[in-house]
Amino acid sequence: MKARNILLALLWVVTACGAAAIGGALGGWWIARHQTVPAPAVATAEPIASAGQPQNTGVLRVSSTEIETAITQAVEKVSPAVVTVVGRIPGQMTFFGPTPDRQVSGSGVIISEKGYILTNNHVVENTDRLRVIFADGSEQTAQLVGADPFADLAVLKVPGPVPAVATLGNSDLLKPGETVIAIGSPLGAFRNTVTVGVVSATGRNLDTGKGYQLEGLIQTDAAINHGNSGGPLVNLAGEVVGINTLIVRGSGLSGDVAEGLGFAIPSNTARAAAEQIITKGYVSRPYLGIGWQSITPAIARRYGLPAEWGVYVAQVEPNSPAAKAGLQQGDIIVQINDTPLNKEHNFINVLFDHQPGETVTLKVYRRQRLMEIQVTLGERRIQ
Repeated sequence: MKARNILLALLWVVTACGAAAIGGALGGWWIARHQTVPAPAVATAEPIASAGQPQNTGVLRVSSTEIETAITQAVEKVSPAVVTVVGRIPGQMTFFGPTPDRQVSGSGVIISEKGYILTNNHVVENTDRLRVIFADGSEQTAQLVGADPFADLAVLKVPGPVPAVATLGNSDLLKPGETVIAIGSPLGAFRNTVTVGVVSATGRNLDTGKGYQLEGLIQTDAAINHGNSGGPLVNLAGEVVGINTLIVRGSGLSGDVAEGLGFAIPSNTARAAAEQIITKGYVSRPYLGIGWQSITPAIARRYGLPAEWGVYVAQVEPNSPAAKAGLQQGDIIVQINDTPLNKEHNFINVLFDHQPGETVTLKVYRRQRLMEIQVTLGERRIQ
């Protein structure tokens, strides 16, 4: 009986161990079927396609998304109408002998299918030969139709068909902060260079150092360099809103250096001058007929003059509007109509606010006595 009990106990142990083994095997089989074990990461090198070798599209994907913005669209619209202007200034005979000819360059923009090109006067001033280089690199000789140094504008003309024509926009609608694009040929070599900025301000006046100011200029921080003069300032609609003219690097008084101070002539001013030059060959300006010298507070104190600001009449031309009105040498003009002459309003600019044939009233000091003289302005042809 005792031996029989021991045999039953051993049989139970063997049966339990077998069941455990079978259960473990079944559990492992179920886990293997229902659970994914991540494989160890293996680093692989992606091939780089060389020139002339087809790309493995299964490994390397190249995006060819075309990005087009209002800026690129405006540039594509205007750029074909932008030209490089190249001129020759003949050498001069000096005490030491003749000087060599000089080459000057700037930019311009085609404004008419008839071949008229708008640029700056200082780009073509004193030149005897002119040519333009189009955006595609082709060249054509150009003729100077006329210029207005007081507005720093000039109109050229090329024969034959032109590649494109730019549209002149309304510069009166410009607002500070508006995006603008300058296109031109800096240094005469980098044709159709594009720079982008904003309208920093409008209505700026700059003294030329020649007795008059350039008035109503557009200030921009779009990069303008030597050679950009005469090129277009463009808005995002692809319209020319200004003619790039000059940059200011700093103040001669303080020695401070500034960046991003570019200036352009408003398109409305350029349009008015260009229309006169194209139709008449010149720009009509009012004419008084005097030789004059500016009066400042320092000059007035030195010579004991009765006015701090104005112009001293040094000469009256015979048969001129001034002579017919009775102006005399030694008179001091201090006001034209309602505008007094002062630091902000110089004589030439105030005079140019009026038209040939217009009658204006001058306030004049004559031997310490203030008087009024009416003058009917003549016409001066600026060519």
